[in-house]
Amino acid sequence: MPKEYRTIQEVAGPLMLVRGVEGVTYNELGEIELFSGEKRRCKVLEIDGGNALVQLFESSTGINLSNSKVRFLGRSMELGVSEDMLSRVFDGLGRPIDGGPEILPEKRLDINGLPMNPAARNYPQEFIQTGISAIDGLNTLVRGQKLPIFSASGLPHANLAAQIARQAKVRGTDEPFAVVFAAMGITFEESNFFIQSFQETGAIDRTVMFVNLANDPAVERIATPRMALTAAEYLAFEKNMHVLVILTDITNYADALREVSAARKEVPGRRGYPGYMYTDLASLYERAGRQKGKSGSITMIPILTMPEDDKTHPIPDLTGYITEGQIILSRELYRKGVTPPIDVLPSLSRLKDKGIGEGKTRADHANTMNQLFAAYARGKEAKELMTVLGEAALTDMDKLYAQFAEEFERKYVSQGYNTNRDIEETLEIGWKLLSILPRSELKRIKDAFLDEYYDKAKEQREREA
Repeated sequence: MPKEYRTIQEVAGPLMLVRGVEGVTYNELGEIELFSGEKRRCKVLEIDGGNALVQLFESSTGINLSNSKVRFLGRSMELGVSEDMLSRVFDGLGRPIDGGPEILPEKRLDINGLPMNPAARNYPQEFIQTGISAIDGLNTLVRGQKLPIFSASGLPHANLAAQIARQAKVRGTDEPFAVVFAAMGITFEESNFFIQSFQETGAIDRTVMFVNLANDPAVERIATPRMALTAAEYLAFEKNMHVLVILTDITNYADALREVSAARKEVPGRRGYPGYMYTDLASLYERAGRQKGKSGSITMIPILTMPEDDKTHPIPDLTGYITEGQIILSRELYRKGVTPPIDVLPSLSRLKDKGIGEGKTRADHANTMNQLFAAYARGKEAKELMTVLGEAALTDMDKLYAQFAEEFERKYVSQGYNTNRDIEETLEIGWKLLSILPRSELKRIKDAFLDEYYDKAKEQREREA
């Protein structure tokens, strides 16, 4: 039976100081019992001799210093895991909130996980099809990769996240695929949108959801992604599933980190965020990957809203260092009605070359991808020139490139949130767009592929016109 302490010295906001404790460790869970018998949970933040600084998970109202008692439970926060978690919705601390029964856990796992030994990692190299052309065709997602989405306030990242969660799959295998979805600091309306979207399409059957709402405590927000990753590690490395983890919104998580850090009176770093934010984010992101000798994998898509649309803000900046690329959403494309508004030129998947080509997608994928990037970049330049100098200043070739850029945004990038394109369809659309340009302009594509696809695509485009 854990020892009880009646030595609560002071309560300040979400923090409480307990004196005269023995054998208590950092991160240990505790339980506060009020005079009324009500129990609240807390976690040890700091130990200084016999003094323990603890953080409350619920509010501190009603805690009477003289007749409340604290007991420390001798363990850090754990999540009870089992395959029954699939198709269920939990709060940020792993308690069911969908009206269903409690989970009967197969085992209990520490939510802080164990770092994966770099020598035990396998290189990410298998293609994951998201059904979204701008990702599959140009910034390919690979199994075991960490590929964040950089969004901005007011842009439809929630729709994109739900679409990826519904559509993503590993092609050509019947290996079990699951999605772990963690939402931090979102509104009730957004939470409802995700749950309904997954239920309507049946995607909920292979999804585990953790939802932390904006009015839930900050310390719960810090636990939410760790709960999700613990569930993902169990499904991937013990049940051999391919797991896609979607974390939204990392900005809310970092703000909670800053709030807790300020409450502890720590010295702030850039923009008031704690100096250890890089390490903290890495402790989440680095839990993705593939392990040698295990067939399961964890692929991660963290989503963050860039404050003031600023890529150099500490949250996107540090995230970009730790992850393998980024998908960037553009306000300009959103205003034009492009859905999803993915800006392909500054977006990047550092592992895309590993997941494409013969046997994975198609032999012509790498060539067409490079050519589409080059042609779109030149087309955008031509359009900017047209804005400044007028159409008369453009050569006939520039006009073709400008037309290409226009159609590329409309037909390739803008596909809506309910269209699921397989990679062949994405490549066909790419060829049709490239056939706007004369064959002599396609210098990044091998002749063999031009012979095979170019004339066919040109005929098809002319028929459709």
